[in-house]
Amino acid sequence: MHKIKFGTSGWRGILAEDFTFPNARLVCQGIADYLKKEGLAGQGVVVGYDTRFMSEAFAAAAAEVMAGNGVPSYFTSRATPTPVVSFAIIEGKRAGGVNITASHNPHEWNGIKFSPTQGGPAPTPITNEIESLIGRLSPREVKRLPLSAARAQGLVTDFDPREDYLKHLKDLVDTEVLGRAGLKVVVDVMYGTGQGYLDDFLAEAGVEVERLHNYRDPYFGGHRPEPSGEFLTELSHKIKAVGADLGLAVDADADRFGIMDGTGEYREANEILALLLDYLIETRGWEGGVARSVATTHLIDRVAAYHGRQVLEETRVGFKYLGEYIINGQALMVGEESEGFSMKNHLPEKDGILACVLVAEMVARKGKGLPQLLNELFAKTGPVINRRINLALAPEAKDRLLERLKTPPATFAGLKVTGHVTIDGHKYLLEDGGWVCFRPSGTEPVVRFYLESSTPEGLQRLIRAGETLLREG
Repeated sequence: MHKIKFGTSGWRGILAEDFTFPNARLVCQGIADYLKKEGLAGQGVVVGYDTRFMSEAFAAAAAEVMAGNGVPSYFTSRATPTPVVSFAIIEGKRAGGVNITASHNPHEWNGIKFSPTQGGPAPTPITNEIESLIGRLSPREVKRLPLSAARAQGLVTDFDPREDYLKHLKDLVDTEVLGRAGLKVVVDVMYGTGQGYLDDFLAEAGVEVERLHNYRDPYFGGHRPEPSGEFLTELSHKIKAVGADLGLAVDADADRFGIMDGTGEYREANEILALLLDYLIETRGWEGGVARSVATTHLIDRVAAYHGRQVLEETRVGFKYLGEYIINGQALMVGEESEGFSMKNHLPEKDGILACVLVAEMVARKGKGLPQLLNELFAKTGPVINRRINLALAPEAKDRLLERLKTPPATFAGLKVTGHVTIDGHKYLLEDGGWVCFRPSGTEPVVRFYLESSTPEGLQRLIRAGETLLREG
């Protein structure tokens, strides 16, 4: 089963091509074998799913395999966000979670996220071991117990972690500030699992909420359920139509966030992360530093320096590397530019619901819109502008590009290259404080091109230099 390979966040495949019931059962058998080998099987696993086509059927198949191996399952009774699955693992002291989701990928994809007992994405050594166990399996070795029999034997318990998660969220967020600000927001759950979580939490806190796409559509409206600017056009129109202060969005499994200001303009995740770091330091009184991935803005570093806080590490891309700093208590916040955020006293998993609610709290408390808040932040740190471009390259072109990048040029876009970071892809640090980074995606067949500069003109020069590099390849 060489096709089954875990990326930065689980195993994903095309429905009916790679992601089939036989393959999904093999993956679950590998997970069950790992749990038994580690002596964790008796603690049970949370089994969740998103709103994709047949996700609940694949979740039922996962629960059947777990039951066949004597591993109890706590089966969510509704489509459930990834951070809520993680919360249920930690709160229930369970051995882990099996979540049927392909997150923000297009509708023809599905996947399996495995989270071990700490509640965050499985670290690479664990996924490597599970891959090895799967590779030694044949379909005949998959153990299954029908769901009805598993329920009768107490090996499958249906439950809904929603209320406990929302109660936890109230401990993290100042709902009084939200309630008295007279805030109006538009919430776009993108036909996904955020329905009944992000929108209901804000409404119950006293925020005026307009809802978008708050029903199940396995086609996600005809585009990928990713909360980035290009897929939030309807949200932008709705913000303008109703005169909202904010637009808040989450992806299909609600672990990623998307933010629009009161003019309907999309605000880059990097900007939001820096604003949240500044806000949390000012309002929470927490000790600790911040960690970010290699592809995430250095504006975070500037905010940390302004407040005398430490950047703990520049990690590889993937929240499994950042979550460690939440587990060990070193970080007050961790973030990555692919709309990933978590913070102290929360989960070692990205949580788009929490990120959106905190942005709403920040705007409510400050009484200012995001453009003004960002200008005030730049007054402290200096301006930073960034961009991410996804490059769909044929395998041979991608290989040629990555080979060329191993030898950094003396200059890039007319600027001296002062450093070469290779922990994940190839990142060139530039003499003016800007940088570029090329890295292959761990979840999609693309190469990502990240750029950062202090001026719009500088950013355009970096883009042109990147395009030249690609043409030469």
